[in-house]
This record gives sequence, C-alpha cells and structure tokens, in this order.
Amino acid sequence: MVFLSHRIYAAKQFRTTFQLKNKSVLHWFPGHMGKGVKEMQKKLKSVDCIIEMHDARIPFSGRNPDAFQTISGLKPHILVYNKKDLADNRFEKLVVMKHKEQGFENVLFTDCRDDKCRGLRKLIPLVQKEIANSSRYNRSENKDSCLMVIGVPNVGKSSLINLLRNKYMLKSNAVRVGAAPGITRSVGSKIKISDDPLIYIYDTPGILTPKVPSVEDGMKLALCSNIPDKEVGLLLIADFLLFWMNKHGRFEYVNFLDCENPSDDISEVLALSAVKNDKFVKVKHVEGKYVSLPNIEFAALQFITAFRKGLFGPTTLDIDKINFPEKNGIVSQRRIEGWTAG
Repeated sequence: MVFLSHRIYAAKQFRTTFQLKNKSVLHWFPGHMGKGVKEMQKKLKSVDCIIEMHDARIPFSGRNPDAFQTISGLKPHILVYNKKDLADNRFEKLVVMKHKEQGFENVLFTDCRDDKCRGLRKLIPLVQKEIANSSRYNRSENKDSCLMVIGVPNVGKSSLINLLRNKYMLKSNAVRVGAAPGITRSVGSKIKISDDPLIYIYDTPGILTPKVPSVEDGMKLALCSNIPDKEVGLLLIADFLLFWMNKHGRFEYVNFLDCENPSDDISEVLALSAVKNDKFVKVKHVEGKYVSLPNIEFAALQFITAFRKGLFGPTTLDIDKINFPEKNGIVSQRRIEGWTAG
C-alpha cells in the first residue's frame, strides 16, 4: 500500500523531463579518446573479431552504433552487455529482439565478477564460430586468433580480459582495472588469453562520442560512471537519479535516505538525509564565523553509490527506449505498476 500511495503521489507531483542548463558537462572526449580511435583503426588488419562491451543498465543510451562501426568495420562482431547483475534481466529478451530487428545477431549478457556466468562461458565458443565462418583475408594463414575489445569507459573491458586469461590460462591479471572511467588510455600490446585454441586480445581505451545525443542519455552515462563524476558533479547526478526513480515509480530511495515521502527536490532530499545521518560540514559565514550545514555532497555520493551497487534492486535505465523504441516518452502508469510490482 505504501508504494501504491507513492505512485499516486508521483503522478501528480514529479518532473517528466530533466533540464540541464550547461549541456557541455556531458561532452567528455579527452585527447586520449581521439588518439585511441586512430590506434584501433590501425590495428584492425591484425584483428579477427570485435567484442563490443557496454553497460547492461543502458543498452541503448550507452551505445552509439555509428561511432563503433567506424572502428569495427566488417569484422565479426559480438555485442556484450556487462554488469547484468545490476540490470533487470526481464528486459534482456526485448533488448536482444530489438538488436535482431536491426540485423545484429550476437548479443550476450555477462557479469565479469562471476566466472561461472553463462554469458562468459558462451563468449569464446561464439568467437571461434564467428571467426571460422568469416573471411580472414590477410590473416587466413595465421593459426592464432586475435580479438579486440572496444566500448565506452568503465564497462569492464579490462576485467573481461583478466577473467578470460585467468579462466583459460590460469594466469594472473594482465591489465589494470579501476572503478573510475579512463584507466586504460591507449591500445596496448596483444595479450594472450588462451593457449588452446591460441587466442590474443587487444585492450583499448573507452570511447565516447564527442557530442552526446541527448541530456538524458548523457546523464545515464554519468550515473553509470561512464563519465567521471567530477566532470558532471555529484549533485547533478544525484538529481537525475531522483528524477528517474520518481518518473518510473521507483521509491526505494525513500527509506534509504530516511525521507518521509517521495520528493522532487534534490536539495531537500539530500539535506534531510545528511541531517538524519548526522553528516555536517563547517562553512565560513560572510561575517567570518563558521556554521555547520548539512553535508549534501556526502549524501549525494551515498545516494549515487547505493544505485551503482544495486542497493535499490536491479535497474534498467533504458526502460523507455525498450518499451517505446519509436520515442523516448513516459512509460504508462500500467507499465510502471506492473514493473514495480514484479
């Protein structure tokens, strides 16, 4: 009954679009990305298959097919949606179906933190099948296979390489990983991930498009940590998370942040949470005296981190794009109620 009353409240009170005054904060395309694209294109002649990785929570907002087509060319191509443990798996079939309608057959969902993941077990056999059925041209005489893993920043490309290397060679990690985007900044040397069959792989820097198609697409990338927090700002990211949860009838944050009711005011929500958690920061007043104010930056980070860890439950942010591929509109109340009721 609590969630039903929240949904009624939401229908009357909340924003239907997310406004952003300075859209330039979403256009993160540092120099190493442009350089990385050129390096990838140079390596293509020595590559047999492309593995394109993205975040399963944003299967369409996080992927620009045109941008990656310039890198992958006509090579066999496998699309991997990682972090499936954080996404709502009820949408997987719809995502695959939409890709098949566009002529894209090879789609896997993975969790690189689980070496027993079904998607990961399918990956190398699928790679071998695709290479065997393709024309290798200048590499037809080579006994080894060479892969290249591409995608946006911070989706687990390096983690995938380490996991495959551990699984098939029982070797230690070969590439550095981190929780923030931009750890890998150039195309590295070939890394062996299997002796039998003999397979090598290139790790590559995460690539975004110089201009994000829409504000909401860009904010989803920021929320999923594909754009560094410092580029967008914690308060903006937290505000978008609040907007999205309210819009889709997801009110798990009410209890987590100790709110009395759902709210559309991020400053109010974060200040209340900071006060209830006894988190304050001293700020110098205009008169020279220090005053204690609610630490809303701490509360914002706590809110965002809870989403990124999956504490609000499995979430697919692209629900609008999946249900309504022809437009990015509001999901009907019936859809929201059916989805949240699970």
